[in-house]
Amino acid sequence: MIRAMFATLLLAGLTGCTGLGTLKQASQPNDLYLLTPKSTFSSSLPRVSKQIVVQEPTATAAVDTDQIAVQPTPLQVQYLPRARWVDRAPLIVQALLVESFENSNRVAAVGRSTVGLRADYVIVPDLREFQGIVVGETQDSKTVKIDVRINIKIIDEFEDKIIASNSFQRDVIAASDQTPDLVAAFDQALGSTMRNAVEWSIRKIHAHAASNPRPSLN
Repeated sequence: MIRAMFATLLLAGLTGCTGLGTLKQASQPNDLYLLTPKSTFSSSLPRVSKQIVVQEPTATAAVDTDQIAVQPTPLQVQYLPRARWVDRAPLIVQALLVESFENSNRVAAVGRSTVGLRADYVIVPDLREFQGIVVGETQDSKTVKIDVRINIKIIDEFEDKIIASNSFQRDVIAASDQTPDLVAAFDQALGSTMRNAVEWSIRKIHAHAASNPRPSLN
């Protein structure tokens, strides 16, 4: 009986140690990653004396998270361990689109939909793709393609109607399957997508405003 009690206590002690180890592992901080706005644009972009609001992009639940998504198969989504975006992906894309519009120096004012800015035009993004896709695999590593696709609608607030819509996409093969290289590929793919979306939006707004003259809200 004494031996049985001793074995029970030993097992309980080992179980407790395992629990403590798990807690220590869970308490280790995640690495946080951010992405950058675009700052270089075509010199031929027209100037737009209008105020623009960028809404928060819509996204699926798999993308609407601060976790970094990778698809090992077309029907499966996983997330990188110990790595997070600094915010939910749609909020990151919204903030970077606003900064990219500002960096173009071609619009009168631009802001998020939450700041109460009275807009002449509203940019409505839909974040359709924002994940890595495993496209090849060897014994030692995986080849990951980063896929970013944003659908953009432009709404004329005065007439309350869509004046233009388009889709922008960029794929980038990551240098390796390590997290820093995956994040760098995300930054490159998103940057190219945003530059094309911003330039297209400014040209569409300029053309619409020129053919529909009315006082600006600014």
